[in-house]
Amino acid sequence: MRTAEIRKRWLDYFEAQGHAVVPSASLISPDPSTLFTIAGMVPFIPYMTAQQTPPWTRATSVQKCVRTLDIDDVGKTTRHGTFFQMNGNFSFGDYFKADAIRFAWDFLTGSLDDGKLGIDPDKLWVTVYYEDDEARQLWKDIVGLPDERIQGLGKKDNYWSTGQPGPAGPCSEIFYDRGPAFGPDGGPLIDEGGDRFVEIWNLVFMQYAIDDVKSKEDFRIVGELAKKNIDTGMGLERVAFLLQGKDNMYEIDEVFPVIEAAEQLSGKKYGENHDDDVRMRVVADHVRSALMIIGDGVRPSNEGRGYVLRRLLRRSVRAMRLLGVDGVALPSLLPVSKDAMAPSYPELGTNFEQISAVAYAEEEAFRRTLASGTTILDSAVAGLKKQGGEHLVLPGEAAFQLHDTYGFPIDLTLEMAAEQGVQVDEKAFRSLMQEQRTRARADALAKRTGGADVAAYEALEKELTAPVEFLGYTQTDATVRVVGLLSGGVPVPAVTAPAEIEVVLDRTPFYAEAGGQLADHGTIVLDSGATIEVDDVQRPIKGLNVHRGRLVEGTAALGDPGTAQIDTARRKAISRAHSATHMIHKALHELVGPDRTQAGSENAPSRIRFDFRSPSAVSASALTEIEERVNVRLADNLEVTDQLMPIAQAREAGAMALFGEKYGDVVRVVSIGGDWSRELCAGTHVKQTGQLGRVTLLGESSIGSGVRRVDALVGDGAYGFQAKEHALVGQLTGLLNTRPEDLHERVGSLVTRLKEAEKELATLRQGQLLAVAGKLAAEAPRVGDVRVVTHDAGEAQADDLRALVLDVRGRLGEAEPVVAAAGGVSGGRPVVVVVTNAAARAAGYKAGDLVRTAAQTLGGGGGGKPDMAQGGGTDPAKLGEALAGIAEGVRLVAVGA
Repeated sequence: MRTAEIRKRWLDYFEAQGHAVVPSASLISPDPSTLFTIAGMVPFIPYMTAQQTPPWTRATSVQKCVRTLDIDDVGKTTRHGTFFQMNGNFSFGDYFKADAIRFAWDFLTGSLDDGKLGIDPDKLWVTVYYEDDEARQLWKDIVGLPDERIQGLGKKDNYWSTGQPGPAGPCSEIFYDRGPAFGPDGGPLIDEGGDRFVEIWNLVFMQYAIDDVKSKEDFRIVGELAKKNIDTGMGLERVAFLLQGKDNMYEIDEVFPVIEAAEQLSGKKYGENHDDDVRMRVVADHVRSALMIIGDGVRPSNEGRGYVLRRLLRRSVRAMRLLGVDGVALPSLLPVSKDAMAPSYPELGTNFEQISAVAYAEEEAFRRTLASGTTILDSAVAGLKKQGGEHLVLPGEAAFQLHDTYGFPIDLTLEMAAEQGVQVDEKAFRSLMQEQRTRARADALAKRTGGADVAAYEALEKELTAPVEFLGYTQTDATVRVVGLLSGGVPVPAVTAPAEIEVVLDRTPFYAEAGGQLADHGTIVLDSGATIEVDDVQRPIKGLNVHRGRLVEGTAALGDPGTAQIDTARRKAISRAHSATHMIHKALHELVGPDRTQAGSENAPSRIRFDFRSPSAVSASALTEIEERVNVRLADNLEVTDQLMPIAQAREAGAMALFGEKYGDVVRVVSIGGDWSRELCAGTHVKQTGQLGRVTLLGESSIGSGVRRVDALVGDGAYGFQAKEHALVGQLTGLLNTRPEDLHERVGSLVTRLKEAEKELATLRQGQLLAVAGKLAAEAPRVGDVRVVTHDAGEAQADDLRALVLDVRGRLGEAEPVVAAAGGVSGGRPVVVVVTNAAARAAGYKAGDLVRTAAQTLGGGGGGKPDMAQGGGTDPAKLGEALAGIAEGVRLVAVGA
């Protein structure tokens, strides 16, 4: 029975029993403490803990789950996998133990013709919590299960809770007996490894309230719940491999096709070699997991979910490499996994172009990383082995260099080093990583705190009688009172001009830099006559807006009242930029794809920097379409509104949230044109899109693996850019005596002619240079028994110098040792090329050694092979000295110095 069929039978069965069929929630966990949805019941926790009222009393689902805690064991055992599906049926104050047991037994053992699974009842055993006499009796009464196939276990195995005060209850687990070939008889109590008796279904009877929770087994039962719940989970992959007659989950119909594809690519046969089997299982598991994770919107990165995805993809690529596949592998594997999973998840077919683009781009990036990093690691390991010793340990500094310079993840370093019998000083590596993070945090904190001790701000915040009120959404000025003053990072009661100071107000119209939006500028004029010019506003700690600037007149003191006024022209320009950012984001989704999600931004006066996740560059034509789309919508003069609402309501309304950002329970939603663009945002915006004027996209570029950047101008910036372009076009048409519409063709023609002229010039120059080759060869002096040629060619390209010395070497032949060197100046920098023939190399003359000597004289460096090498430097005046040094180097080798 195929896995998709088991899934369908499950949903159909429980729907017939009055359960609402609930679609799988996203793999992205709603719980900020976990990266992924790790169990089938996770989406239902708010209902089980009474945080929310369930919309149904009975529900069923097949939930997508990812667990990566045991990622290093994947493939090594047949029980560990990262992606899995959990079939669940749930009751919220409706049925309880009796019906839960009845439904489970009926579905498992009922007739295939009736849409059930048809499992032999004699193969099933159950466990119960050892004090749950009620469950034990129900298994006897309802199912007729004999005592010897009902085993009691303790809290560790058969009691469920969230690990916190709240609902809890005993469990009853159903096991499938695979027979004596897989281990001794005696039930799950005896088979601790789970090889013979495989757990397939867990029934949780949530009937108690607990508190004083010290551990999974140490808590106090307060009493019974007023409404008892049922939470069950049947492992889909486990049931599938049992019903399909396979030995493990890797061989089921949704996984094994990838192993078959890996066999075809590698020429290896699954089942013939243990190490190869492990690698194929890693590939099959990780490719499927990556497919599902990317499908739910995660993109590779160096943090959180993105890092897990990156690790899965990179482990897959490396496993294929270890199987002997040096070329790209994912284009042959990912479509196979998609075809296997699409019967259950048809959206994978719909979105596969986007999913595959992400995966393939990551493979290409990692192949480059793997090539350079593997060379460095192998060299370091070889050095350790050369030193000898019983326990070889790669220094933490080497592992850190691999990570920091080559993007080599520590997990891969540990894995690859272990394969060569080498340990890694992981403690030292972690220490260096922590130092790097500490420096980065310190830099970020210094930006927010101006270098002051954060404790000073914490002390100020504690003294406030109320949080600082932000008025900037509706006001550009406000009457205020000074509630905090710092000078030199130290709290003070008063400051006299002139001085650099930091001011905390009880309320403020000034926007503090956040969410990519730059801070407001402006002035604070106190009633005492003191004037403060504000040029930065930061939030060093939550809830505290600190105004930084110069006290240019008077004395500012704690408690002073006054007026705060922002620079309205700057605010309007920044607001235009921020609204334009939302519009670019929306147009990018419409025209390129919804997976192009924002990864950062900077909204400055009339200027935008917009970063987004993308596996590939956005074409020039697509950028043009995006710009046109934004300006069309801008001209529609769409209304821009904002509204506070619960985050759950915002998500239901389709509001986009920045991936990885942390939001509170109540969020601000900014909408443009009703539901055309809707994002969670705390920034300031225009009231109508017509106020933007115009948006001009300047270009797009890469700023890191999988992250692109668009630079744009808005309003005055865009108009100014257009004016400059118009003026430039006017100048060019005048110079070239042509019309604006013919300018492109005219310039193209000139460029073609220029390139042809440059080619002719290069050919002429090379011909002139090679013309001296015969003379140089004929007059080549001997240094010892070596014919040595050194020549200063003046202005010359490296390619021309290379052609010259090769020609000279060819003319002199192999009868005696030959060293030929030529130097020249290209673009103001000196270049030297050295070649040797076979006789010279046999005598110990190496081009690489000779060119390094010359390059040092020139103030630079160089290298190459023994037969040919190239170097350069910064001082062309020393070219003659460098060439003479080559002849001297030959002489020293000749005399044995």
